[in-house]
Amino acid sequence: MNFKRHIELEHGLKQIDIAPLIDMIFQLLIFFMLTSSFVMQPGIKVNLPKAATSEIVRFENIEIMLSAENVIYLNDKVVTTPELKSILKEIAKRNQPILIKADKRASLGRVVEIWDMSRDLGITKINIATNQE
Repeated sequence: MNFKRHIELEHGLKQIDIAPLIDMIFQLLIFFMLTSSFVMQPGIKVNLPKAATSEIVRFENIEIMLSAENVIYLNDKVVTTPELKSILKEIAKRNQPILIKADKRASLGRVVEIWDMSRDLGITKINIATNQE
């Protein structure tokens, strides 16, 4: 007798309850939306200092970045001080301007060292990147 009742219930069930399926789809959607927002963007994180008198530079510069850990980057590649000096010699021959992007927590001494090295090699167009207030 019990066996017949199960058969009757199975044949009597004409709809599938999709509420649990919808719940699972929403949970998966929320999971993928949250995890995709935490993807790290490649690049070097530099927090520029703010200046009230900053201007927008419109010409092509060679970018020298100085991170908070005082690591020097030239076009997103780590360089040492002697390598930077040889590259700056080439830049001085082409009379190309440079842009120094230093993190606000970077050592001022390193920024001045890069600035002085550039001036000694004959580069006259040196800019320091800042954010406007």
